[in-house]
Amino acid sequence: MSIEPGPSVPALKSRIHGCLLGGALGDSLGYAVGTGSVEEIRRRSVGRGITGSGPMPGTFSDETQLTLYTVDGLVEALEWANSGVGADVNACLWLAYLRWLGTQGEAAPASAPTPQPRWIDGHAALRQRRNPSATCISGLATGEMGTSVRPVNPESKDWGTVVRSAPFGLIPHITPDAVYKLSADAASLTHGHPAARQASGIFSLLVHRLVSGEALPEAASAVTAHAHTLGGVAHELPERLEAALSLAARGVTTKEELIEALGDGRTAEDALAVALYAVLATVPGTGTDDDGTDDDGTDTLPVRHFREAVSLAVNHGGQSDATGSLAGNILGAYYGEECLPADWLESLEAPEAIRGMAGLLVGVTTAEG
Repeated sequence: MSIEPGPSVPALKSRIHGCLLGGALGDSLGYAVGTGSVEEIRRRSVGRGITGSGPMPGTFSDETQLTLYTVDGLVEALEWANSGVGADVNACLWLAYLRWLGTQGEAAPASAPTPQPRWIDGHAALRQRRNPSATCISGLATGEMGTSVRPVNPESKDWGTVVRSAPFGLIPHITPDAVYKLSADAASLTHGHPAARQASGIFSLLVHRLVSGEALPEAASAVTAHAHTLGGVAHELPERLEAALSLAARGVTTKEELIEALGDGRTAEDALAVALYAVLATVPGTGTDDDGTDDDGTDTLPVRHFREAVSLAVNHGGQSDATGSLAGNILGAYYGEECLPADWLESLEAPEAIRGMAGLLVGVTTAEG
C-alpha cells in the first residue's frame, strides 16, 4: 500500500502550495456534489457518481475561505515574530476569523475588536456566502474569544474546525506538540466540544508528518495511535480512524458499510476518517508504466491518486465539501503540486488568492519565498 512521492522529494514550497490548492480542488468538487450543480457530470458517468475525469466545477465553499483565513492569521503572527515582537497566535487567528465573519454579512457585537483589513480581504471569491458552518458563524458572532477552558458552543463538534486546520501542519521547524496545540486552541474559537479540538489537532499532525517527508501509511498509523493517547477524548475519534485504516486495507467497501463504519462526515472525526480512508484506499491500480504515467501518457501516478481519492471522498454520501477538502489537503501535502490535475486547476476559482496566501506562508516560514 505504500506510495512513494516519486523520484524527487517535493520541496516545502511545493507541499504548501499543493496542500492549499489540493484542498480547494477537493472542496470545489464536493461543494458541487452537495449543491446539486454536478448533475451533468453524474449523468455522463452513468450513475457511478463523480469519477474524477473531465473538467470539474471550480467554485469552492467556506471550507477554503476559512482555511485561507487561518493562513492569514498564522502569517500575521509570524510576521510579528520575525520582526522580534511576540504575538498571541490565537488572537491573530480570532481577528482573521472575525474579518471572515464580516465577509459573510454577519456583524460581531460592539464588544469584539475591530480588525484592520489585510491583503486577503480584497478577493471577491472570499466574500461570497457559501453555506458556512452555522457553528462557525454563531461562535464568532458571540464576540467572545473562545478557549478550551472558556468554550463557546460547548456541545458542537461539526466539521467546521477540522477543515480549516491544515495550515498548522505546514509550519516548519516547530514540534509536533506545538502543531497540535496551535490547531486545538484555534478550534476552540468556535467549537467547544473536545472531539472537535482533538480531531483538528490530529489532522494538523497528519499534515505535519507528511510535510516532514513521512510516508502516507506510516503517518496515518502514527496519528491514529496518537489519538488513543489523548486525555478525555471521545472514543469515536480513535475508533473512526482505526476503522478507516482497516477498511482501506481490506479493499472494496460498499457505501453503506463506509457510512456505518466512518459516519457521514458531518462531525469533525467522521470527516477526517472518511478523507483518510479515501486517500489510503485509492492506490493506483494497473495500467501504469514504470515512469509513473498511464499507458496513454496522460496522468502521472500522483495525479491519478489525487483524482481517485478526491472522487471517492466526495461520493461517500455525506458532507462532501468537507471530506473532499481534507483528502485534497492530505495528498497535496504529501506529493506537492505534482499531484494536482491541470484540467481541474484551470477551472478553479480565484487561484490567485490561494497561491497568494500560499506564497505569503512560504515567505514567512522559509527562504524559498
